[in-house]
Amino acid sequence: MLVVDKPAGMVVHPAPGNWSGTLVNALLGRGGALSTEGEPERAGMVHRLDKETSGLLVVAKTDRAHRLLSAAIAARRVVRRYAVMTWGHLTSDTLTIDKPVARDPRDRKRMAIVSKGRPAKTDLIRLARFDAGDLLRAHLHSGRTHQIRVHLASIGHPVMGDDVYGAGGLPPKRHFLHAAWLAFNHPVTGKPLDFRSPLPEDLQHSLTVIAGEHALPAGVDALSAFHFYE
Repeated sequence: MLVVDKPAGMVVHPAPGNWSGTLVNALLGRGGALSTEGEPERAGMVHRLDKETSGLLVVAKTDRAHRLLSAAIAARRVVRRYAVMTWGHLTSDTLTIDKPVARDPRDRKRMAIVSKGRPAKTDLIRLARFDAGDLLRAHLHSGRTHQIRVHLASIGHPVMGDDVYGAGGLPPKRHFLHAAWLAFNHPVTGKPLDFRSPLPEDLQHSLTVIAGEHALPAGVDALSAFHFYE
């Protein structure tokens, strides 16, 4: 298996409109083996991140690892936590959103809360409160497409910079969502594994702008400072 820290702007696997330059293309170009479970264009992909979402994802190199990792995700034994900045303020420091998600029946390029959609649950913890919005830690219990973005938009607090779900206007021109923490047991040895990715430079800059006079000193790891990994 591999754990990859994906940059924003990279598509995970080939699809119409993005047949090259994807993470799968890059990994295959290195000559390494990837699992053959599932569709060929998604070789090795146990889960995925949106194009403009940065951060950590696990890739299976063997079919056995793919099956075991997929089962671990389905059984919620894989910890996936995201740093997210949302417009406005939650009504409490902790919140769970449990709403089904499916394709938007009015726009097939978007996802939406749909009564007959697939179950989706997201736990949110507020780490910091700024004038414009909240810095949150989001914990996925399920992994539906655009889940965090759709859930937050559904309560009137969309992700900053997310033009698709109604909240643009952030300096880096992409949504403030970063897969910062990934923890699970190795699929073969059972050894506990813990991977952490600091905020990329563009989101660090956005955080500084949002925080204003309360910005952290240069060089300070923002996620550690705001107790993200606790």
